[in-house]
Amino acid sequence: MTNDRRLRTVDLARLAGLSTQQIRNYEDAGVLPPAGRTDSGHRVFGERHRRALLTYRRLLQGYGPVVATAVMRTVHAGDVPGALARVDAAHAALHEERVSLRAAKEALAALAGRETGPPPGSGGLRIGEVAALIGVRTSALRVWEAAGLLAPDRERGTGYRVYGPADVRDARVVHTLRRSHYLFDQIRPVLDGLRREGGSAALRAAVEERGRLLTARTRAMLAGAGALHTYLEDVEDP
Repeated sequence: MTNDRRLRTVDLARLAGLSTQQIRNYEDAGVLPPAGRTDSGHRVFGERHRRALLTYRRLLQGYGPVVATAVMRTVHAGDVPGALARVDAAHAALHEERVSLRAAKEALAALAGRETGPPPGSGGLRIGEVAALIGVRTSALRVWEAAGLLAPDRERGTGYRVYGPADVRDARVVHTLRRSHYLFDQIRPVLDGLRREGGSAALRAAVEERGRLLTARTRAMLAGAGALHTYLEDVEDP
């Protein structure tokens, strides 16, 4: 890589539509490699700094500022494997988001067109009735409750569990996803989404939107990873 082109701080700032102070901040943070200095102390940047800045901006779009900054800082510290490990971790986190999204879709499919529980005003169902309705043992319902996935009300006086429509719906979701080998930590966001959105129709719309956002983020991450790959070739083969 040639590094003959001399750029002032303002020149580099104009290339990315940033302020000169932001460029200084980027150098201080390690996003850019150390700049040279003139006799009067002014920063002097070159082609490598321009490429580093463009690479960071591409990473920023997919990975966000925290990961993008950490990746570039680690590269400029001479630890390329460490930088790539941070990229791997970001992709692994994205994969977990996709697992949760797939779980939500499976739960919604299980709920579609099915009776979710007792009719309004029926007083709810006891644990044995719920177990028989969805096809599990009462011990499973207790385990799911202990894990924080279910929270049925308790009957006054007796302390017996009383499952309303939403509780039966949640139990059905847990049962469906456990049969597909989802972990409790993967099921919990699905239930949170159902409760937050107020029902399966609202959650379905949220899931579709989340899917679109994940697809866009994946594409942005791929673009950022490609830019990083090109930059690393320049760094490792000056």
